[in-house]
Amino acid sequence: METQVREETNEHRGRYWLITLVSLVAFILFLIYKPEWFWVTLPFLTTYLTKALGMM
Repeated sequence: METQVREETNEHRGRYWLITLVSLVAFILFLIYKPEWFWVTLPFLTTYLTKALGMM
C-alpha cells in the first residue's frame, strides 16, 4: 500500500509562518517576563517552524 504525500499550498505555508512569528514573539516575551515558563512556547515554535520550512 502506497502513501501519497501532499505538497502544502502556499496558503498553508503562509499561515504556518504567521503562527511561527507569533510563537517567536510569545517566546521572547516569556523569556523577558517569565523565564521559568519559556518552555511552554517551544512546542508551538518548533512545530510551526518545521511546517513552514516544509520539512514536515
